[in-house]
Amino acid sequence: MPPLGRDFFARDSVDVARDLIGARLALDGAGGSRLEGIIVETEAYSPNDQAFHSYRGRTARNTAMFGPAGHVYVYFIYGVHFCLNVVTEAEDIGAAVLLRALRPGAGLEIMRRNRGENRALNEAALCRGPGNLCRALGIDRTWNGLDLCAPDARLRVNAQGGPEVVGVSRRIGVSGDMLAREAPRRFFAVGDPAVTRHSGGKAAET
Repeated sequence: MPPLGRDFFARDSVDVARDLIGARLALDGAGGSRLEGIIVETEAYSPNDQAFHSYRGRTARNTAMFGPAGHVYVYFIYGVHFCLNVVTEAEDIGAAVLLRALRPGAGLEIMRRNRGENRALNEAALCRGPGNLCRALGIDRTWNGLDLCAPDARLRVNAQGGPEVVGVSRRIGVSGDMLAREAPRRFFAVGDPAVTRHSGGKAAET
């Protein structure tokens, strides 16, 4: 299945975040290996959003987020975790979608090894949460700026039928004004065990 094109990502972040639920993230690893998973949780971040890194403008750290849609923006948080974002909307806007969780599908042993875990870890927990997702896939800051839409991209997003029900809630652990803290910009596959445990949420309007 061909990867999603730039037109898919060059839309409003909220629409992209919702429509990514059920899509397949695929990564080509070393030695011909492949790591894959279904995207089951996302968060949308838009211009003038006090919860996001673009709020105070372009910096050396966040410049990838101001590039063309469909590129990767990776940042380091709490001195511990990397977070994987997909750039959205128009170039120079500074908008993106955070990938919060995957339902693992292929490359499970590599994911476990990357996380330093053995078989005791529940499969659904391998890529639950943005830090665990990056750790399981081996994604760090060297992936920052990668073009998901390039023909030879090692990381890409393929379309796939989404779940029957997509839920929506406020985002997790964000700061800023009331809008940033309460806006319904987190989307998730209702009932999927790989989704971050979080109170609240409802079915998204279609």
